[in-house]
Amino acid sequence: MDAISEWKSAQGRVTALLTGLSPEHAERRVPACPDWTVRDLLSHMVGLDADVIAGDEPDDHNSTWTQRQVDERRDRSMAELLEEWDGLVEPLAAWMREFTTRPLGDVVIHEQDLRGALGVSGGHGTDGLRALRDRMVGRFGENVAHLPPLALDGGSWQWCSSGEVEDAAVVLRASEFALTRAVMSRRSAAQLRGWVVRGDVEPYLAGFEVLGPLPDVDLTD
Repeated sequence: MDAISEWKSAQGRVTALLTGLSPEHAERRVPACPDWTVRDLLSHMVGLDADVIAGDEPDDHNSTWTQRQVDERRDRSMAELLEEWDGLVEPLAAWMREFTTRPLGDVVIHEQDLRGALGVSGGHGTDGLRALRDRMVGRFGENVAHLPPLALDGGSWQWCSSGEVEDAAVVLRASEFALTRAVMSRRSAAQLRGWVVRGDVEPYLAGFEVLGPLPDVDLTD
């Protein structure tokens, strides 16, 4: 996978998704990031890249840092935010070539958050999304390593915390995309319970909080 190309592709898809967006849609609340509107989330995405290039990036990506990115761009229109972002593409690509391609994760996760808010599906089968899934499922595995084996069965993609999928004490079955988003903390506890085909998922729910608390509402993207 060319992570920089994947980042540019995701950035291009988000730009296309948001270009010409009505003010009403720009102020729509993002279910996966309930404190933010679509415009707020774009402000964070742009601000994160600007801060990374500037060397202003805390290890924990704390809420004070991310909220500042939003607050500093309160008076900017969607068009102005997208223009700022466009100007960051090549500087960020150069930064990623020199340091790390970690910024790919932010745009991949939030592309789907935005799509969920706007009801526009897309970007489900990208190499970037799969690569991030493999990283996040590893963290999920660490969270549940003390529990009996749990398996995720997405048909074309399967994973088990220990041993073989067929022998797991707990099995969740859903689409590959839904399971991918689940290990990014983008599916509700109710959705996870609905995927159980064997065992009891309750002891594992906290393990799905890889990137924060599970959403209170069901998510679609």
